[in-house]
Amino acid sequence: MARLFEKATALFAIWTVLGVAWAWFTPAHFAWVTSSQIAGQSLISVLLGIVMLGMGLTLNFDDFKRVLTMPRCVAAGVGLQFTVMPAAGVLLAIVTGLEPGLAVGLILVSCCPGGTASNVVAYLARANLALSVTMTMASTLIAIVLTPILTGWLGGVFIEIDRMALFRSMVAIVLVPVIAGVALNRLFPGLTSRVAMVSPLISVLAVVVIVAGIVGASKPLIEQHFGVLLLAIFALHVTGFALGYIVPRLIGFGEAEQRTMSIEVGMQNSGLGASLASAPSFAGQFVNPMQAALAPVPSAISSVYHVVIGSLLASVWSRRAAQQEQE
Repeated sequence: MARLFEKATALFAIWTVLGVAWAWFTPAHFAWVTSSQIAGQSLISVLLGIVMLGMGLTLNFDDFKRVLTMPRCVAAGVGLQFTVMPAAGVLLAIVTGLEPGLAVGLILVSCCPGGTASNVVAYLARANLALSVTMTMASTLIAIVLTPILTGWLGGVFIEIDRMALFRSMVAIVLVPVIAGVALNRLFPGLTSRVAMVSPLISVLAVVVIVAGIVGASKPLIEQHFGVLLLAIFALHVTGFALGYIVPRLIGFGEAEQRTMSIEVGMQNSGLGASLASAPSFAGQFVNPMQAALAPVPSAISSVYHVVIGSLLASVWSRRAAQQEQE
């Protein structure tokens, strides 16, 4: 059964593309996601909280200690994560002339940490899986502070952003669920080990529902800005994957570490970006409601781009590794 869940999780790129395609051609099937609430909280925030809880369930204190065993790799990877992507995000937003809502949304997702799906891609690419997991964990925790700071600074070019409100959202959506997951793993290891078998697949499906909901609700807006928006987000991820590979090579890291950092830098936590951009406190910062509605769209499209590009790279790298083993 565990093997079945692993195989299903490894197909996350297919689930994402199918989910977004379904929402595009039948928007009504998913548009309700953006307006639904559970216990007074938006469904999108609840789903993202489930994703973060699932991440916490897979972590233990040894994972935190592992940062100390590879400080140079983690520092370089996280440093690239929060410099390359934010810089590329604000530059592309300005160069392509995106409207304020799309520009802020693009900057927000570029300032998010690495996505949890990056661990699956790292495994498929025969990269350094331990480093991938450690980088995802480290960038996620650091993002609780850096994402509000960077988004407020860079996004401030377009609108005034309440960094404290964004920080509170990060604490509620990221920090609390992750800590809860780690605590449950510590207190009930037997139970959480069984839950952890299926939690990665649940996380993938939750992110698919989030992005499909945004695509379904925002289809007319996406159509209005289709060309330039797709170009900007594609360029963002290509930049992340490329520099995430090239810079570590120049620094002197090995091939496995180069692949890992490329994947971690190029793959953003688009579900987090979508959740933050959909929050009422974030939308309320826009004078024009239309611009507020545009803000989550870059994250939704980003989720498709990064899993497709990541999966293609994983396929190329895994074949290359197999050929080298045969030589």
